[in-house]
Amino acid sequence: MQFYREHYDVIVIGGGLAGLSAALVLAEQGKDVLVLERHNQPGGAATSFVRGGIEIEAALHEMVGIGPEDDRQMVGAFLEQKGVNVDWLRVPEAYHASLPGLEVTLHAGFETFAREVDAAVPGTYEKVLRVLELCRAVFESINELSEHSVNKLQLLLKHTDLVKTIGYSTQEVLDTFDLPQAAVDLLAPYWIYVGTSLSELPFTIFSIVMADYIGNGSYIPRQFSHEFSVKLAERVEALGAQIEYRQHVEKILVKDGRVTGVRTARGDEILADYVISAAYPNKVYTSMIEPLSEVPPKAIRTVNGRRLGLTAFSVILILDQPAEALNIRNYNVFHGDTMDTDELYRDLAGLGPYRYLTCICHNLANPDATPPGTCSYSITTLPRIDGWKTVSADEYDRVKHAVARQMIEDMSRWCGVNLLDHVLEIVIETPVTIAHYTGSWNGCIYGYAHTMEDHLVARLMMEQQDKVFEGLEFAGAHQIAGDGMGPAVTNGRRAAQNVLDAMRKRKA
Repeated sequence: MQFYREHYDVIVIGGGLAGLSAALVLAEQGKDVLVLERHNQPGGAATSFVRGGIEIEAALHEMVGIGPEDDRQMVGAFLEQKGVNVDWLRVPEAYHASLPGLEVTLHAGFETFAREVDAAVPGTYEKVLRVLELCRAVFESINELSEHSVNKLQLLLKHTDLVKTIGYSTQEVLDTFDLPQAAVDLLAPYWIYVGTSLSELPFTIFSIVMADYIGNGSYIPRQFSHEFSVKLAERVEALGAQIEYRQHVEKILVKDGRVTGVRTARGDEILADYVISAAYPNKVYTSMIEPLSEVPPKAIRTVNGRRLGLTAFSVILILDQPAEALNIRNYNVFHGDTMDTDELYRDLAGLGPYRYLTCICHNLANPDATPPGTCSYSITTLPRIDGWKTVSADEYDRVKHAVARQMIEDMSRWCGVNLLDHVLEIVIETPVTIAHYTGSWNGCIYGYAHTMEDHLVARLMMEQQDKVFEGLEFAGAHQIAGDGMGPAVTNGRRAAQNVLDAMRKRKA
């Protein structure tokens, strides 16, 4: 009996959230789908692991697009409609901003957020609320445009706020509101989650982030992101798709510009009409296409013309006391010595000391995240890959521990407690860890940076022109919706829809 069938409608390379979401859509439509995952469990970065008998979240800080049970947002509604029922917990606040001269906790909800900024920087309520309402209008336009094509006249008439701001950076738009710098600083902390300084970050992208995080609030799964991944995989299989683990795809087979299947590391050649790849186009076009002579110069120019986004460095601590006993009082803290995002972005190219950190205490959203009397505390920075590519194998251990110590010491000073005195377990995740375990190109978790020259709107407009091979789609952080676990689901759905559209066109 053969391990694989002779032919599939679609092969999905990668069982992360994007690949599984694509498989979910296709399997529900009755397509014959095979998912090949290189590891022994689903989820990619959306997973957990055990140290000292304690389960630890690997990556998820917070997830947008979910919404409360009675008002699910785009991602939450999609999952429930498809029968993926996750036990979501709402995160208690948007974030605590620990910045020069500012120690402010801000909560989701536009009016609430604007009033809390106004309390810290008096006289700013109306302007901040107008910024947020503008973000909401742009966000709603993008959601509509991503699902429906419109002509230029419709765009001008119906989406005026998007049209007015689409050519401007976040900094340029915020400047028009004439806000005090302290208020701008309080609006800016999420910049690190998109990985581009305010002067380069398109206001369109800033709007999506703010409307989702501040407008709708964020969530985490009660049983860590592993719960999300496993339930997604179980539903995919229940709909008839085949998922095989420990199956590493080495080659995507192409003939005369069209995908014909894949070859695994163990030598299996599996035929399919379509392939959806979680691997970055950089890797696909330089080493995975067989024969490589099929790769046109256009493909290399496309990936070379895009800037990689950020990677991640995290220190995850399991501490021997409850959070409050260690002066950890906020679920999410952004801590930095400046909010000059251009300066911070330049610093992220090095190996530290990193001056902008994001810290998460899962117990403050999920009290049962660790055993009673303990807590989980992660300290993360999101560096550029530049510096980490220079670290030799001989130096790696020293550099890793030096960076981790700096980050722990910085947050110890802020908490007023030496966190090292309370460590039960410690895990250090570096860009090298990410590259090794997820296969992400250079350890990059953020796909391609959203800049004024290359961002979501341009990618939507150029999606068809950017296609290189018939039958090949991509799904992951490197695709249109960008990085994050909510966008991963959206990217997977879009890849699946592109395949379904191509199938219908081919049949016609």
